[in-house]
Amino acid sequence: MTEDTYTHRPGQVEERDDEEAVANPNAPVERGREEWDWRGWVLVGVIVVCFLVIPATILYLPPVRPFKFAYLVLPMIPAILLGAVAVWSAQRSD
Repeated sequence: MTEDTYTHRPGQVEERDDEEAVANPNAPVERGREEWDWRGWVLVGVIVVCFLVIPATILYLPPVRPFKFAYLVLPMIPAILLGAVAVWSAQRSD
């Protein structure tokens, strides 16, 4: 290997200025410094609806509604929501 090749040595940490991190907007965010905004709450809401609300509705609704609605239409809601959130987050990651 040559001298300019990076080698990780456990225990050695290089100090760097915070200005250096601010100067480059494409630099990865350090763990613990991420921001929680409305996009995170949208994801939490979709997950709650898909994994708690819809299964509970499927469990308690069949005696009231027809079989087709409870077992064919209701499972499409999480599928569409999770698919839409996956596409949305993939577009946001660019």
